[in-house]
Amino acid sequence: MTAIDGTPIRIAIVGVGKIARDQHVPAISGSHAFDLAATVSRSGGIPAIENFAEFAELLAARPDVSAVSLCMPPQVRFAAAAAAIRAGRHVMLEKPPGATVAEVRTLRQMAEAEGVTLYATWHSRHADAVAPAKAWLRDRKIVSVRIDWKEDVRKWHPGQAWIWEPGGLGVFDPGINALSILTEILPAPVHLTGAELHFPENRAAPIAAALTFEGPDGVNVTAEFDWRQEGGEIWQIAVDTADGRLDLDDGGARLTVGGAPQAVDGPGEYPGLYARFAALIAAGDSDVDDTPLVRVADAFMLGRRLTVAPFND
Repeated sequence: MTAIDGTPIRIAIVGVGKIARDQHVPAISGSHAFDLAATVSRSGGIPAIENFAEFAELLAARPDVSAVSLCMPPQVRFAAAAAAIRAGRHVMLEKPPGATVAEVRTLRQMAEAEGVTLYATWHSRHADAVAPAKAWLRDRKIVSVRIDWKEDVRKWHPGQAWIWEPGGLGVFDPGINALSILTEILPAPVHLTGAELHFPENRAAPIAAALTFEGPDGVNVTAEFDWRQEGGEIWQIAVDTADGRLDLDDGGARLTVGGAPQAVDGPGEYPGLYARFAALIAAGDSDVDDTPLVRVADAFMLGRRLTVAPFND
């Protein structure tokens, strides 16, 4: 059942899309804790791995698969996670962990009642420079934070209509990665005070957003998210402190303090996620932090909606 005795945990990937092929499959292949035993996909699975068209078929046919990694769009993830938990399987949720905060909290209660592990993942928190950045900021006075998170949606989400629908989050799908880092590295929490959300006139989710947060002692945080970026990604977080400036670049992969690059090392984002999942299963614990999703929900609640030019993929 677990990797405690050295036997890999049989795991299934549910939803074999771009993120599963690019990140989850390689991470599982490189893990000693897991064995990819099955997939669920209506559009084709992974060569040499048993594939099921429906999740219920997997649960019925493969009782030996004790863990599932849910990589389908968030709008349909709750039903699958609930079914897996009721079937006694450990569950790993791609980010965002659900379409609503309430869904995630319900799943947490269900997992606790059933005695299985539930892991709501935030892959950017496992970027190599995030833990060193958190350690450096721990005892320092934060003055301000500036986030710029901009990329080309056509490159990273080609033809993925679900991201433009309610629950798909739009630009917050990548923006929540920045928020997951922000809520991890700051020594004290910040709360949203304002937001502008830019909705293409033909879409139900924003293509860009500008956020402001405040924290203790007058800490000010600003964030700019944009899916219309051309000429290369910008994934930057700059933190000004009383002791100088800290910069996280490349989505948390590179760290600079006071203008001096810092050496960082780690297994990488998705290998880190699966190592954490294995440790949680072995310990009989769960990790369900919905803080980044709450920040996005606050933006939709408090944000001023602006209509912009239509977007066509």
